[in-house]
Amino acid sequence: MNLFSLSWSALRAAVAGLRDEDFGRPSGCAGWLVRDLVCHLVIDAQDVLITLATPATAEPTRDAVTYWNVVDTPTGDDPLDALTVRLAAAYQEPWLLKFHLDDVGSAAGRAAGLADPTARVGTRDEVLTAGDYLGAYVLEWTLHHLDLGAHLPDVPGPPAEGLARSREMLERLAGTAFPASFTDRDALLVGTGRRAPTGAERAALGGTAARLPFAVG
Repeated sequence: MNLFSLSWSALRAAVAGLRDEDFGRPSGCAGWLVRDLVCHLVIDAQDVLITLATPATAEPTRDAVTYWNVVDTPTGDDPLDALTVRLAAAYQEPWLLKFHLDDVGSAAGRAAGLADPTARVGTRDEVLTAGDYLGAYVLEWTLHHLDLGAHLPDVPGPPAEGLARSREMLERLAGTAFPASFTDRDALLVGTGRRAPTGAERAALGGTAARLPFAVG
């Protein structure tokens, strides 16, 4: 849960530091501008609030890692992705998006800090402990933090602890470890298909290269 707070606070601070013109730049998410990504983060924060307020009594069916699935690489054509783009455009002014993320995002952060990690919550027709649910979002925040700065080199990157934990989670989902020569950042970018491996990286990956990418959703 500490990693949730660390990763989420760092991501929100990075958004708060964006210039107005940055919102019209591409993000690391296919088909999304930075403003679309920030709008998605608002929706994510709402999901956190909703889930933490949805108690469950059944036995947990997922944990922090198995909350995610390896899925087809997003193309930006999904109806929900298209809705996000329309919602983002409706804000018109970047400061409105910043304000909404700070407002809802701060509330999500406070709710996470108050949550009992052993309590059970329901989401996506699954049951998790609150601790595992919040732990799952470390991967979400870290990947989207990388997406935020994909074409904005001045944006500070995600915390090292979040990168390391996210790599571990991705390796468990993929059922394979990335070479030790890969930094955590590069393991996440290459592993999830956010960039193509170099020739040297492909050689180091061996047979795993043919299985790329391991997109998660």
